[in-house]
Amino acid sequence: MSTLMNRRILLRGLGGACIAAPLLSSLSDRGAKAAPSPAPRRLIAMFTHYGCVTTRFFPTKSHGALGAADLQSTSLAPLVPYVDKLLIPRGIRAMNEWTPTLIRGQGNDQDLNACGTYFTCQPVTPNGDDPFSFNVATKFNAMPLGRSLDHVIAEQLSPGGLPLYMRVGNRADNCQGRISYSASETPYEGCGTPGEAFSKLTGLFTPNTPMSPDSFALARGKSMIDIVRHDLDTLERFDMSKRDRLKLEAWKALLDDTGKVAMTAQCSQARAVALGATPMNVDAAGMADPKDDPLLIKISDSMDGADVYSAVAVLSAVCNQSPVVFLNYPSNYIFKGLGLTIESHSLSHRIADASMSGPCLANAIDMLLKIDGYYAQKFAKLIGMLNDIPEADGKTALDNSAAVWFQEFSDGNAHNLNNIPIIQAGSAGGYFKTGWAINVEDGSATLSKGNSESQCPSGNQLDGGTDGTGTDPKYANAPINKYFCNLMNAVGVRAGADGFPAKNGSAEVTKFGRYDKTEDFVHGGTAPPAINNPGGFDALRATP
Repeated sequence: MSTLMNRRILLRGLGGACIAAPLLSSLSDRGAKAAPSPAPRRLIAMFTHYGCVTTRFFPTKSHGALGAADLQSTSLAPLVPYVDKLLIPRGIRAMNEWTPTLIRGQGNDQDLNACGTYFTCQPVTPNGDDPFSFNVATKFNAMPLGRSLDHVIAEQLSPGGLPLYMRVGNRADNCQGRISYSASETPYEGCGTPGEAFSKLTGLFTPNTPMSPDSFALARGKSMIDIVRHDLDTLERFDMSKRDRLKLEAWKALLDDTGKVAMTAQCSQARAVALGATPMNVDAAGMADPKDDPLLIKISDSMDGADVYSAVAVLSAVCNQSPVVFLNYPSNYIFKGLGLTIESHSLSHRIADASMSGPCLANAIDMLLKIDGYYAQKFAKLIGMLNDIPEADGKTALDNSAAVWFQEFSDGNAHNLNNIPIIQAGSAGGYFKTGWAINVEDGSATLSKGNSESQCPSGNQLDGGTDGTGTDPKYANAPINKYFCNLMNAVGVRAGADGFPAKNGSAEVTKFGRYDKTEDFVHGGTAPPAINNPGGFDALRATP
């Protein structure tokens, strides 16, 4: 072949052919077309802080098929249009619960324990055994001894091996609110603005850099073969052997097939515009003044600042830039757009500050319900975006995903982790049973909603140390580790022979974390590692 080909042709034409050459022998017979690949499975998690008013959040029915009437009178009313695609797993406990007497977890800090351990199921270090200590090391700087779920999944599924972790509202993470860890004691900062994630979408939207003509064509859904056709035509005019010409033809056919798969209407500029993930909206959400209300800043008639993060998350997922996305809403936040003047942590304690006891704040429950309703609207917006995207298999992007709303606590004043609120939408391609509330602990349809309204009628005194607003610790203790196993298996994560997630593994995931009993976290990892109840929850599966 002539050496006069310019570098551009070499890189875009011959370079691709050389890379593909080892595969060409298996592609020589192009007559038999491969069946379309199944749509990718995705996990998109939304995490909010300080729990909820559980008595108004959970449907009365804790086990059974759900209808619109089950949600209508709850904080979940915005999800009514998607009730047939919802799964509400009940009876689950998250790990490492802070208690004044060290009976169910470490003594570091209520929020640090819950957030650091939530997606790692690992104890935090350095350990604190004084639940009321303000030691900086144990209250503000302790970190978990292992990776979080988003990194474990992304290692196997994400093109770059990393999840898309977005700090909604561009607030800096601290140990009391951080949920993503790339390794033991290694926090992952992720993206603070939607623009940071937006710029990673196939490298098309680099800030302050004009989009190249080829990149613009790709963003509009044009196939790769069309973009490089001129260069390929030039390449074909060179003298080459019959064998090389056959290789080039096979490579072109491969490029044409893969281009059709990757560059679909789901991953296009038109889709980005439909979602609201436009440069203008992304810039507006990213430049919001923290003194205002970045979450609720009005972007358009149908979107606020938080919705833009969701739009970029959905676009990243359907473009397969990142099939695992975690959205962490801010802690200690003042929802000025909801007419509130007290930050969310203090409100969760019902007394206008973060103390454990004191005189009740008037209308605290009503203000907390406003926050719960707002989060439900944001989750509805997120799953609505996914539900509006058709996929090649006749399903929607929501059907092929598991979109899950997790909460730090059950009740924010009791800081309890049993009876944890989890709302899932989407079956992950048919893996999960949807349209149901499922009590994984005992199948009872009458599981307690908790006791969030048991204290603080106006003017009363509250004692947060009694756990009185939570759920009796005898109930709803099925380990969250098992649900994480379900999620990993649903999206295609594999395990080693020991059942723990492992790159290049071939087995089903049956274990995750260090412990699956909250009592084992007491004293910070001194108990031997123990997963007492391996495997996922069969009851959550469409076909157990």
